[in-house]
Amino acid sequence: MLCPHCGQEWELAACPECGGDTPPDSAYCCRCGAKLESEELPPELADRVLCRDGNCIGVINAQGVCGVCGLPYQTENQDDSAP
Repeated sequence: MLCPHCGQEWELAACPECGGDTPPDSAYCCRCGAKLESEELPPELADRVLCRDGNCIGVINAQGVCGVCGLPYQTENQDDSAP
């Protein structure tokens, strides 16, 4: 399916209820409205690691960098001069 706005090809998944084509990250089926199960669970709020930049509101993602500013996570025992 092509995006009506940018023309980019979308990869679609089949709805388990009706079999209709739906974008894989959708919360609901585009055809029948059934709630779709998400394969990736959101992180628990207590387990998140905040960006070390005091002015940023981001959280460290699975790649080890802030999802907002891109600053890499650094623990307090790591040296700033390390390559």
